[in-house]
Formats: sequence, C-alpha cells, structure tokens
Amino acid sequence: MAVQLPTEQQLREVATDVGLSLSDADVKSFLGLMHGPVAAYNVVDAMPDNLPRVKYPRTPGYRPPPEENKHNAWYVKTTVEGASRGKLKGKTVVLKDNIMLAGVPMMNGAATLEGYVPDVDATVVQRILDAGGTIVGKAHCENFCLSGGSHTCAAGPVHNSHMMGYSAGGSSSGSAVLVSLGEVDMALGGDQGGSIRMPSSFCGIYGMKPTHGLVPYTGIMPIEIYVDHTGPMTATVSDNALLLEVLAGPDGYDSRQINVKTHPYTKALQGDIKGMKIGLVTEGFQQPNAEAAVNAKVKAAAKKLEALGATVGEVSIPMHLAAGAIWMPIGTEGLTQTMMWGDGYGVSRPDLYVTSLMDFHRQWRHRANEMSETTKLFTLFGTYIRRYYGSRYYGKAMNICRLLTAAYDRALGEYDLLMMPTTPIKATKLPAPGAPREEYVERALDMISNTAPFDITHHPAMAVPCGMADGLPVSLMLVGKHFDEPAIYKAAFAFEQAGDWKKM
Repeated sequence: MAVQLPTEQQLREVATDVGLSLSDADVKSFLGLMHGPVAAYNVVDAMPDNLPRVKYPRTPGYRPPPEENKHNAWYVKTTVEGASRGKLKGKTVVLKDNIMLAGVPMMNGAATLEGYVPDVDATVVQRILDAGGTIVGKAHCENFCLSGGSHTCAAGPVHNSHMMGYSAGGSSSGSAVLVSLGEVDMALGGDQGGSIRMPSSFCGIYGMKPTHGLVPYTGIMPIEIYVDHTGPMTATVSDNALLLEVLAGPDGYDSRQINVKTHPYTKALQGDIKGMKIGLVTEGFQQPNAEAAVNAKVKAAAKKLEALGATVGEVSIPMHLAAGAIWMPIGTEGLTQTMMWGDGYGVSRPDLYVTSLMDFHRQWRHRANEMSETTKLFTLFGTYIRRYYGSRYYGKAMNICRLLTAAYDRALGEYDLLMMPTTPIKATKLPAPGAPREEYVERALDMISNTAPFDITHHPAMAVPCGMADGLPVSLMLVGKHFDEPAIYKAAFAFEQAGDWKKM
C-alpha cells in the first residue's frame, strides 16, 4: 500500500480536525519532519504480515439458492474437512458470518463488507478442524451483529425455524435456525448483548455464552473488546459441552484471555443435581415487556429443577434492572471506536490484527447509507458522544459495572446458579418491508434486557429451552460464577433429561 507524505492541503485538513492553526511556514516545517515517520511506516509496509498458516484445504463454496435456503439462514455452503480423528469427528459445524474462514467469503451481515474474503482461519476454526469437525459453511447474521432481531442482514431477514415470518433472534440468527432445523449438528455464535442466547431462546436450542475470554476471539470481527464473546449453539447439552471443550483455552493472541480456567465440560453431564442451589432472580421476571406466558414457563421449569433435587429460592438483585443502562455506554462507545472508526480493531492491545479486514472495512465511510438502521443509530450516537462528551461515560459505566458484577457475585455466593427468562418475550413478527425506523429498531432491541448484563459482568450464561407458547419456544437462562460453566451444564443436562422441553 505504501504511505505517502501528506500534501500541504491534506496536512491543513488534518490540522483542522485536531484544532491546530498552521501558518505556511508551519506546514512546510511539519512536512519536513514527517519524512522520517513516513520512511519507518514503509519499512513496516514492506515486511510480510505475520499471520498463522492455513492448514486445511477448502473451496470458496457457493451461496445456496432460495429452494435450498427457505429460512435465509445460510450465507455460504462449503465443506472443510478437519483432521482424520478427534472429539468432533463426524460432527458438522456452521460458523456465524463474523468468523473468519480463510478463502470463504464473509460479509458479517453488511453490504459494505460483501466481497471480503479472509486470509486466515479464526482460532476457533483451527480448533474445530484439528478436533476432526467438518465446517459446512457460514450462517447469516445481523448487520455488523448490531441487532437482537433477525431483520437487519443486508441479504434479507432470517425466518424463525418454528414459524415463518417471525424473528429468529440475533445476531447469530442463521446459526440458531440451522441447528434448530437439524441442518447442522453444531454452530458457533457471538455474544455482545445476548447474540448467542437470544436466537437460541427464539429458536429453542442450547446457547452458551462462556465466561469472557474462555474462548479465544482471535480471527472474529470484534465489536468491542470488553463485551466480545463467542461460544457454542447446539441442539443438545452434551454437544454444547463437547464443543466448548474443544474451543476453550488461551491461544497466545487474544488479550481478552486473562487467568483462564478450563474444565472437562462433558464430565459435568451426570444428571444428578441433588443439593444444587438455584436462585430465581426476581428482577429477571420484572422487565417492562415481560410476557406472562414466558414467566410462567420459566417458573414451571424451576419447579421441575426442584423436583429433580435442587433447592430453588428467590433472590432480589435490584441493580439488574439498571444493567441495560450500564451496558449502553460500554457497548455504544466501544463499538463506535473499535468496530467503526477503528476499522474493526482499534488500537492498544496485542491481538492478531487481520489487516485485510481493516483495509476492506474502511469503505463503510463512503457507503454509510447502506448500513442498517441499527448500525446507523449506534454509529451516529456513539460519534456524537465522543465529539461532545469525550469518553467519560464509558469510563464511568465501567466503574459502575464493578458494582453490578459484585451484586451478582453476592447472589452467587449464596446460590450455585442464578435463573431467569433468557428473553422476556417470545419471538415477534418480522417487521414488514418499509416498516418505520422506530419499529425496525424496537424489534432489534426489545429482547436484550436479561442477556446484556452478563456481557459486561462476564459471567457465563446459557439459554435452555423450557417450553412452547403459541407455537414458539420459551427459554430459561442459567448464570454461573466466572469459569464455572460445569455447574451450568450439570443443571441444564439434568433438566434436558427430565423430559421433552416442547411438551413442558
């Protein structure tokens, strides 16, 4: 690419951006002083990028036609065979389309990224293939993952696996649908405000948001380092635990991975939960849009867990109802500065930077009108806050987040797990074409109130299907101590084995 010395006009424009008044002499002086930095940049430019080797052969695949893609859940179908043996041998896996699979297109739900082809495999991809899994393609997701609905993808809405015309949840919408339909054994999703758990809730599958940093995010397009999570979405608890067992652990790149503690998760699947203490979080049932049918199914599930031997009690965490407000500055300013103005990565951490993505993603600046309404909203508001208020609210929200984390930790000092509805509502109708922006945004954000808190407190949380209402799934959420995914799996497995959730 090579860095060029600025022209006098370019330097004056940059000076205006930073509030400097430069005389003609100043301009010439600064231009002279920039020869050295430009030369240094071009030394770096001439060096080969230090990226991991791609190990397994693959083809770009193809975009399936409508007759192969009724729910619009697939983006690309391909076949990448893993090792000849391993824990995932015989398992098919689909990737959320913010995960890099070298040589296979990735658009992350956005028109401005369409045409990008990664040159690396994400760490999670390498681990799946090394464990013998077969990756069968990429699943549609929401526009830059900024929606809990399934209607903002530039390739069109993804339809619920149980009812056409209804939301599949998001942003890992296609992943949830393909697992629910049985077209794949396993899927990977991403979760910054609930994007693994919300589509799992709407589609009736098991979705685990692990403890922050447990699964490396390397090679996945970030939103914001503090809330980025990736994890398994499956039709059974045992498959979920198996996939997490393959994915978990440090990779030497991801700076999110601090004091990571892994476990043999499949060994937690014993079916016996006698003596386990589960706290029903009062406020998790008190969201303003909570549906009576959802609350009733989750409370009935609590009774079933009690019948299985668990001790179930109520616990009040008043701060839970304020958690969405605390998430907002972290999520909004983080995504604006990292994913948008930071070209997908930002700076100041020693991660693996995929520069091909950074170069390609920059073009959103010239095609902003093609972004989804949710991406426009967050980018506009985040840029406004940065320009007129700086970063103080991000910092203050982070400080307050420690109090929120402590509030959940106090409850988890009394209980092994916390429990509440994953989403306070069932899947809603997809917005009609041409729906008002206000409805479009509401349908993207009206289900995140119980899931988003645990993206900023970093506790593991899992969506577990627990019944049907009006032909659509209902889901409970189990929340555990940091790195105590085994306790979640233990309870989820016991509940799963107790009967067909669709008949509960």
